[in-house]
Amino acid sequence: MLFLHSLLSEIFDWLSDGVTHLRRIRITNLERTILENKFIYYQRLNHNHQEEFIKKLELVLAGKTFVPRGAMTEVTTEMRILIGATIVMVTFGWNDLRLPHFKKILIYPTTYYSTISKQYHRGEVNPRHGIIVLSWSCFLEGMEDQKDGVNLGIHEIAHALKLENQIFYNEESDFFNPEVYHSFQLLADEEIVRINSGVPTVFRSRGGFDADEFFAVALETFFEKPQEFFRYNPELYGTLVRLMRQDPRVWVKN
Repeated sequence: MLFLHSLLSEIFDWLSDGVTHLRRIRITNLERTILENKFIYYQRLNHNHQEEFIKKLELVLAGKTFVPRGAMTEVTTEMRILIGATIVMVTFGWNDLRLPHFKKILIYPTTYYSTISKQYHRGEVNPRHGIIVLSWSCFLEGMEDQKDGVNLGIHEIAHALKLENQIFYNEESDFFNPEVYHSFQLLADEEIVRINSGVPTVFRSRGGFDADEFFAVALETFFEKPQEFFRYNPELYGTLVRLMRQDPRVWVKN
């Protein structure tokens, strides 16, 4: 009997550690109000899609730990909801994608100094430790203007999404359609050359740094300036629609 109790206890611990989405998270009315007032993507959805969004947000939040860093003394409900909602927005085209490798989200009040790079950062993704790091002031700044193609939350989640697709020991790898992703990469290489040559494009200059940065910048543009992106390069935009399994032009009419 003692052995059975010990075995059941070990199984329960394994499930708790390894399958975090079994923990139940329920979005409260207050948390829903935050989305209704402050998250434009959610506001633009119809009722059925909003309910789908809420369920996905509950799933995402169940597997994340939010940690205050620097002078940040606590993580507020608004922080959790808006950061979690950004993850849901970027991954909305998939039924249950939740980026399980990135279990911790560290939040600094503003830009922070890295002892590794010896530079100040707005945000970063650390795949080795499964961490996403964000400056809260920079995150909010990115949300203020929804049409400038600069959004720290989308940018860092895009990095995490691309890395998650390559991490083969969890249950969420390889979710990008390989043929579509290959097409995107070919078109992205052409855009990187254009950016670095000084030719005017719809993308900000950071996208010319490398393929990873271009993907993150492309997703910022995809969600914040979809109509302009489509007019600039409909082939590349269409490839991202197929890759991300959603079209923001449906929500953004102008």
